[in-house]
Amino acid sequence: MCISVIEPNDMRKQFPAIKPYDTYRLEVDNGHNLYVEECGDPKGIPVIFIHGGPGGGIRESDRCFFNPETYRIILFDQRGCGQSTPHAELAHNNTHNLLSDIEKIRTMFSIDKWLVFGGSWGSTLSLVYAQNYPKHVLGLILRGIFLCRPHDISWFYQDGISRIFPDYWEDYISIIPPNERQDILTAFYNRLTGKNEIEQMAAAKAWSLLEGRCATLKPNVNFASHFETPHTALAMARIESHYFINNAFLEPGQIENNIDQIRHIPTTIVHGRYDMVCPVYQAFDLARNWPEAELKIIADAGHSSSEPGIVHELVSATEQFAHTHLKRD
Repeated sequence: MCISVIEPNDMRKQFPAIKPYDTYRLEVDNGHNLYVEECGDPKGIPVIFIHGGPGGGIRESDRCFFNPETYRIILFDQRGCGQSTPHAELAHNNTHNLLSDIEKIRTMFSIDKWLVFGGSWGSTLSLVYAQNYPKHVLGLILRGIFLCRPHDISWFYQDGISRIFPDYWEDYISIIPPNERQDILTAFYNRLTGKNEIEQMAAAKAWSLLEGRCATLKPNVNFASHFETPHTALAMARIESHYFINNAFLEPGQIENNIDQIRHIPTTIVHGRYDMVCPVYQAFDLARNWPEAELKIIADAGHSSSEPGIVHELVSATEQFAHTHLKRD
C-alpha cells in the first residue's frame, strides 16, 4: 500500500479560469437532457470530470484542475442537476443510468480512452464506471473517497457527524419531529419527495446546508451559503436522499469486490485527514484492497476540493499524469 501524508509546503494553485469552447445538450432517455461542455485543447489528453453529490452539478472552478494547453476537458451535469433537465427529477435517475450517460458522452466525442477525474460521489461513480468499462480508462484521479456502504451513509445522516458538529446537527434535525429521528434519512426523503413545496424546500435547505458547513476544515460561510441556494439545495437534497435511501443502487461491497477489474489502471487518491463528510477510513479501506493505487492523505484538509492542500495534490496529479502519458506516447 502506497500512502503519503502531505504537509503544507509550496502549494500549487488551480489554473486560471477558462470558458468552454463548446457546449452541448445531450438527450439521453425518458426525457432527461444533459448539459455537456468542452474546454482546453481539442487535441489534448481527454479527461472527463465527474462531479459530486449526487446532484451537486459542476462549477466554473472545476475546469481549472487541468492545464488547458494539455487537456481536452469535458464536464457535464448529471441527471437532474446543474443545467441538466428536468431539474431535481428522480425518475430514471440511478447509478446504472449515469454510467450509461458517461458512455454516451464518450461515444459522442469519439474518444477511445480518457482520464477519469472525480471527487466525493464523483469518486464513487468514477470507480464504478472504471470497473464496468476498464478498457476506456487511461487513469483515475480521485478525491474524497465515498464507498456508499450503509455505514458510510449512516455516518453523515444518522450517527457520526452529530458528534463532531452537534450545533450544526441540531439545526439540521430541527425540522424533523422527535418521533421520526430514529431514521433521519427516511424522514428527510419523505419530505423531499412529498407534495408540500414549503416543507420540501425547508428540508432541502437544511439537508444541503449541513453538507456545506461540514465540507471545509475551517468555517467558510460563503462556501456553505452556495449549498443553501434553492436551485442547488433542491437538486442535491432530493437526488442525494433518493440515491442514499437506495444504497446508491449498488450491490453490497460492489466497489471493493471488483478491484481486480481496475487494479492495472494508474490511480491517485487524494483525501483530507479531517474530511468529516467522507471520513478518511473510506480511502484507507479502498487502498488496503488496492495496494497498486497511490493514496495521498492531506494533513490539513477537510472534504472540499477547494482546500489548498487538496488543490495542490489534484493539480500535481493531473500534471504528473500528463507528463507520464505524453512521455509514453
